[in-house]
Amino acid sequence: MSEIPTFFAVYLSLGAIVGFLAGLLGIGGGLIIVPVLMYIFERHLGLPLQHALPMAIATSLSTIILTGLSSTLSHIRLRHINSKIVIWCALGIILGALVGPQIAVRIPVQSLKLIFAFMVLFIALQMIFLKPKSVKSCISKPMLMGIGCVTGIISAFMGIGGGAIMVPALVWFRVDIKQAIGCAAFCGMVIAIFGSFSFVLAGWNVQGLPTAAFGYIYLPAVLGIVMTSIFTAQFGAKISHRLHTQRLKQIFAAFLVVVSLQMFLG
Repeated sequence: MSEIPTFFAVYLSLGAIVGFLAGLLGIGGGLIIVPVLMYIFERHLGLPLQHALPMAIATSLSTIILTGLSSTLSHIRLRHINSKIVIWCALGIILGALVGPQIAVRIPVQSLKLIFAFMVLFIALQMIFLKPKSVKSCISKPMLMGIGCVTGIISAFMGIGGGAIMVPALVWFRVDIKQAIGCAAFCGMVIAIFGSFSFVLAGWNVQGLPTAAFGYIYLPAVLGIVMTSIFTAQFGAKISHRLHTQRLKQIFAAFLVVVSLQMFLG
């Protein structure tokens, strides 16, 4: 347990960053948390990659539960939540979030790492280049469920809240971007709850995990990240209410490109 105080400041800093992004863009922060935690778990806790990566993904998901709750409450107060969109996307997400972790723990770890990097790069490119439909359309309930299911699978698979997938998808169908961000914040919380539960089951009888692990979830990292993220998420939501987020999305997309390149090269 001697490594816990050493890296607790890192966990606190991670929480401050991802909480702000969760409130601002509806992004759970897993695209930042997973690579950082994977490095710590592999290099400093001495875990093999086959344990370090699933644990990083599971830990990231579990932190999004309270971060997403804080962000969602702020967006509710700001009237960014559309109940129809949220309900039907959440139904699809529940199924996807349960399936995603079971796929992740059955794929060879190097393949999972490459899939993660490709997905990050794809998300970054679509955030930069994807344009909304030119003709306004009314998005149907099956389409909302489909978006939710795909988002749930990919998000639970990668340990992210799903905002980087869901927000552009909803905006494509002419959903107001602030409503899309509010929906993504709520749905990220749903993904995190069901995805975390699935990862706990997947890692329950795995040998060689740290004593502070609960299944594949590493509790000290969860505590440190959540302690700061629940506060900065509220601040991020207030900023998103006042600002146009397109420029910030482009900047964040550039960061995602760097993350994906690190995953490819590392």
